[in-house]
Amino acid sequence: MSITSSLNAGISGLRANANRLSTISDNIANSATYGYRRAQTSFHSMVIGSGLADQGAYSAGGVRTSTLRLADQGGALIGTQNATDIAVNGRGFLPVTSELGAQLQDGTAPMLLTATGSFRQDANGFLRNPAGMVLMGWPAGEDGIVPPNVRDNSSGLRPIQIAMNQQASFPTSRITMPVNLPASDSAPSALGDPSILSIAYFDTLGLPGTLEATFQPTGTANTWTMSIEDQASGTTVGEYELVFDTSPGSGGTLASVTALGGSNSYDPATGSVNLTVGVQQINMQLGRLGEPGGVTQRGSTFSPAGVTQDGFGAGDLIGLTIDASGNLDAVYDQGFRRTLFRVPLVDVPNPNGLTSVNDQSFQISRESGPFFLWDAGDGPVGEFVGFALQESATDVAEELTNLIQTQRAYSSNAKVIQTVDEMFQETNNIKR
Repeated sequence: MSITSSLNAGISGLRANANRLSTISDNIANSATYGYRRAQTSFHSMVIGSGLADQGAYSAGGVRTSTLRLADQGGALIGTQNATDIAVNGRGFLPVTSELGAQLQDGTAPMLLTATGSFRQDANGFLRNPAGMVLMGWPAGEDGIVPPNVRDNSSGLRPIQIAMNQQASFPTSRITMPVNLPASDSAPSALGDPSILSIAYFDTLGLPGTLEATFQPTGTANTWTMSIEDQASGTTVGEYELVFDTSPGSGGTLASVTALGGSNSYDPATGSVNLTVGVQQINMQLGRLGEPGGVTQRGSTFSPAGVTQDGFGAGDLIGLTIDASGNLDAVYDQGFRRTLFRVPLVDVPNPNGLTSVNDQSFQISRESGPFFLWDAGDGPVGEFVGFALQESATDVAEELTNLIQTQRAYSSNAKVIQTVDEMFQETNNIKR
């Protein structure tokens, strides 16, 4: 019985080392595959019996193997020249879908996971990697804000499709006014000439417009009337009385702002007024009372330098970029960006329980546990890295060492089988 068990053990050893050779071969073959997670074969002993009841006889049980894809062990990050080459610095996977799933825009596209990807737009605008997988994300609104989405299922995710010939504009919503008015013009003996300032803005259609602000001394010391007219419509959109402080330490800063003629009131907490220009609201920052940085009155020079507005005219899409939080932004030739999608990071309790499929991708399984969609940098997950890819997790030197060990173990098990065969022949010769 012990000779037969030795034969079985030797055969199981051959089978086990052949399995190990398969994983080593796969790892070496994918040593240049971006995002590849190495496979590992583990050996487990098999025991048939203790042999205590048979005067110390021992039966060899042999060995069995199990194979595990180490999905939680990634490779190093390398830099690239493509803004939408995406890697994850830390825990988490990118949500992708298949070429067929990309046609489903109703939240039913099957979700796969991948560790990294070189994503580029195809002829239909889908952001696709070389294997054909399409990146998925939560779409943003026209204002660039991503609404809240469910995080324990993928119903809110959409295959990312971006038209290359699109245009976008950013209407002006805020104007800052670091303007200095000449104190000499508001003295009672002064001529009282107005100071006029033209301020550019962009409307909701991306068309340029001009607001003309007229600062007129009232004849009362340190008091001005500010009138704001929209040149496109010829209407006055705001009129205010500005009174400036003359006390030590606060001289030249605003002491009070009073709305005139039904204009929207001044908010002392923010130092701003809201102007209704056509169909849009523009917040004009005049500065808080008693603080520098807004409209001031000092010296004898009118200085409007530093007036800014946050709008942009219609621009053409020239590129895409992704930030550390997973916001996929469109970059326009007018110099502004707009968030189109937010790509979450997918995490599961047991990454090594994921089912491995083709093209370095994974599927959720019972062993992996349920998934959760995190914002990058939150919870246990890492951050996105653009202009980067994750190298294969294969260490070629380690795999070659394992290859030599496997070869020797296989040869040793073959020697065991050869020895058992010779012993069987010797036993048969006893009859002669």
